[in-house]
Amino acid sequence: MTTKELAPEQREELLGKLKARFEKNRNRHNDIQWSDVQDKLDTNIEKLWSLSEMERTGGEPDVVGSDEETGEYLFYDCSPESPKGRRSICYDLEALESRKEHKPANNALDMAAAMGIELLTEEQYRDLQKLGAFDTKSSSWVETPERIRKLGGALFCDRRYDTVFAYHNGAESYYGARGFRGCLKV
Repeated sequence: MTTKELAPEQREELLGKLKARFEKNRNRHNDIQWSDVQDKLDTNIEKLWSLSEMERTGGEPDVVGSDEETGEYLFYDCSPESPKGRRSICYDLEALESRKEHKPANNALDMAAAMGIELLTEEQYRDLQKLGAFDTKSSSWVETPERIRKLGGALFCDRRYDTVFAYHNGAESYYGARGFRGCLKV
């Protein structure tokens, strides 16, 4: 068994959590049936490891829709606040290496890649916020356009005053209340 495979009992436990969350939050995916999601997961078993990593780090992944072009289901981190297991990190490796002292333990892009997921884009983040109030006390790094990143910046979003805000910060910055939310296509 490779390190990116779940044991059968881990798979069953994870699928049980995902199904319960799916059923509890029908507003996130009104036109999708769990049996269809289950079929996709059964034929893409390697994606379960990524979902388990999303779960392990506090992301509470759930189906939020599907990609009309590919037919893939979209799982986003739906935890009320930015996942606790992914906070106090800077944006990317370049930012991490640029810090002379007080370096964070990791960076958002490398963590996401290691988990087999992608950071939400600003558009995806705004779509998530249509499903509920997320990041009312925290914030989340989002995919940053290359032109901004080349100038040393990175983008993050949060929800305050019942409004979704997109901000900028130096990519090397990190805060205890800032992490990242991911997307996995299955």
